[in-house]
Amino acid sequence: MILEKERDVLLLDGDCGLCHRLAQFINRRRTQELDLEFRPIESEEGKKLISNLPEKQQNADTVYLIRNGKSYIRSAAGIRVLLYMKWYWKIWFPIVWVVPFPFRDIVYRLIAKFRHRIFKPPSSCVFP
Repeated sequence: MILEKERDVLLLDGDCGLCHRLAQFINRRRTQELDLEFRPIESEEGKKLISNLPEKQQNADTVYLIRNGKSYIRSAAGIRVLLYMKWYWKIWFPIVWVVPFPFRDIVYRLIAKFRHRIFKPPSSCVFP
């Protein structure tokens, strides 16, 4: 499903320490020419954006990237975030993209499964 193009948004779990750290990491290294906003999945805006996605993606319980009006989830979203970053991060996109999709998503799901055990949740959800 193609969404109306307003801005690019990365939807992350607001109570996840890994997601919080990744948002800070990305924000410090992204280019200023490309506009990317961070939103918690649990927020009203996040829920509204997710409700406009295809049903299969709505129930994914994962990271979401809405880029140029198109939605991406799991590893596809994570890898595309590299495109918002400075050139020395952006060059990793084609290298990581050649990893077969099923393998990328298996690795993504393993990290997602254990992220709350490894990373302490933030005291408050403050995305950049």
